[in-house]
Amino acid sequence: MKLDILVLAAHPDDAELGCSGTILSHIEKGYKVGIVDFTQGELGTRGSAELRIIESDNSSKILGLSIRENLMFRDGFFENDEAHQLKLIEIIRKYQPDIVLANTPNDRHPDHGKGAKLATDSCFLAGLPKIKTYLPDGTLQPHWRPKNLFHYIQDMDHTPDFVVDITKFWSKKVDSIKAFKSQFYDPESNETPSYISSLDFFNFLEGRARNMGHPAGFTFGEGFLKSRNFGINDLFSVI
Repeated sequence: MKLDILVLAAHPDDAELGCSGTILSHIEKGYKVGIVDFTQGELGTRGSAELRIIESDNSSKILGLSIRENLMFRDGFFENDEAHQLKLIEIIRKYQPDIVLANTPNDRHPDHGKGAKLATDSCFLAGLPKIKTYLPDGTLQPHWRPKNLFHYIQDMDHTPDFVVDITKFWSKKVDSIKAFKSQFYDPESNETPSYISSLDFFNFLEGRARNMGHPAGFTFGEGFLKSRNFGINDLFSVI
């Protein structure tokens, strides 16, 4: 299946937190969107790897994704090395996305920065025909390089290069996040409190989305960082 947009995420729930409104808005426009999670988030304070997979499936149904996969990399310890790059190159060539969305290069969790670099390097390398990868039946995969890669803003503050209007999709974005019930605010939970499990964290998410959207004239927005400069030939295409 060819995807229009492939979202890469170090952990299950990264995509929901960072860009699920953008995912929803583009699926409504008819684009095919999928998520590939690198890890199961098994080092998370609350829940378990097995529960994260169930929660990911629930969130995927809310979002209406075309595909979702988990590469089972080691949470906290995956690397941007040849073995991990080759696995991700296979995924990029498998789905042939035109646009890739990936983690923030500089963020609170070290896996986000590693994930961003792994995504950036793998997107470039996937376009090199001399790097050989194969389908399970032994067929050589064609090389493929996405047209662009953007980084969704996560925990730390960054000035976005552009903002997507997610006002219409805010409520459904919240639903997709709450699908990860073990991770976020639940007054009935007896698990150890964590950085993201308080009601204040949800208030932060709403404040962040309002703050991103307001300068662009939106009620809620999601901000992105570009990975390279890109050009236009019509000034009216940006208004």
